[in-house]
Amino acid sequence: MNKVFVIDRNKTRLTPCHPARARKLLKNKKAAVYRMRPFTIILKRVVENPVVNEKIECKIDPGSKTSGIVVTITSNNKCDVVYAMNLKHHKDLIVRDLKSRNAVRRNRRNRNTRYREPRFLNRKRSKGWLPPSILSVVNNIVSWVDKLKRIIPIHEIHVEHVNFDTQKMQNTEISGVEYQHGTLAGIEAKQYLLSKYNRECVYCGATHVPLQIEHVIPRCKGGSNRISNLVIACESCNQKKGSQNIEDFLKDKPEILRSVEKGLKTPLKDAATVNSMKDNLILKLENFGLPVFKWSAVITKYNRMIQLYSKDHWIDAACVGESGFKVNINGVTCLNVKSMGRGNRQVQLTDDCGFPRTRGSLKERYKPKKRKRIEGFSTGDLVKVVILKGKYIGNYTSYISSTKYDGQLTFKHKDIKITTNYKNFKLIQYNNGFT
Repeated sequence: MNKVFVIDRNKTRLTPCHPARARKLLKNKKAAVYRMRPFTIILKRVVENPVVNEKIECKIDPGSKTSGIVVTITSNNKCDVVYAMNLKHHKDLIVRDLKSRNAVRRNRRNRNTRYREPRFLNRKRSKGWLPPSILSVVNNIVSWVDKLKRIIPIHEIHVEHVNFDTQKMQNTEISGVEYQHGTLAGIEAKQYLLSKYNRECVYCGATHVPLQIEHVIPRCKGGSNRISNLVIACESCNQKKGSQNIEDFLKDKPEILRSVEKGLKTPLKDAATVNSMKDNLILKLENFGLPVFKWSAVITKYNRMIQLYSKDHWIDAACVGESGFKVNINGVTCLNVKSMGRGNRQVQLTDDCGFPRTRGSLKERYKPKKRKRIEGFSTGDLVKVVILKGKYIGNYTSYISSTKYDGQLTFKHKDIKITTNYKNFKLIQYNNGFT
């Protein structure tokens, strides 16, 4: 069951309490709401010499697109999940913005303009440098661990430290001296295919059945063991296809044929992302001064399967480590968190063609167009909206999606954008870069 985080008046971290106890403290006005997400209450008194008898662990399942983070409490040989979240990253948006900026700069350099003397090329990458898109994944995870560490007395951090062997994925039978030319070792190709095709047969969509590795181009017809020639299929479909070509086998199912051919061209960028960031993530987590333990993905999978848990990022995080063998996830509600970034760092605003803005005074051209806050509100703030008249009468709790200089704020409710005056808004929580 999800529990409520508690701090005292001096912001000393205390053991999380049951939601019923938190409601009682709030009703008797012995505590107040400190933060909505994650929900935290602050006592109106100081707790002298607080003692935490339980062992509190923060477990992480890092991923390229979505990472799982949970907090567990171990006491009396029982490990219970008290907080769980799936953290969705926005690295694809960063790649898109970098490509857009690169196009604008390339266009400006190739333009027939005045000569500018080249700058001194003294730029170099620091040790452990990561691309901005991958670095954002690491920073998102570290940021949330830091948030949790401030409101709960975490004793240990457990991380799934997986190695994706991209060379073994391309040729499952490579060995000996030939394999020594590679860079990594440690994961089977079948595990990658199961993850890539969501543990379902690519031909019939069957799930919860034994799945086998299937060669799209049969071995008897010159098919290789490269990962680009392998899919996952159930036993009946595998035997039915036999040595047929994929076009002949799926001639009556053109949609499935296009889906399989598209999936074969899927690159290994997700595996490369996890390989690139895992060591950097460990180094940043060690800066918190807490013990950080690294665990194999094999242990995580074994713990999840032995307890018959479904596949999910936060469930994988709960099964990380030794205590994951007996973890209890019953009654736990997962919080879905999406990284949104913290706004635009661009100093010189440009128009659609990449030219500097020319409207307004010289001082106005070189400052960001958008102010930080409009009447005390900013994009991404969590707010409560009370509308008493008009088309959208009612009470809403949502995030601000856009602001205007005239005090009109916009939020979303069930995919509908609603714009109203700032006087109808009440701030619940400031923007922290996540929704």
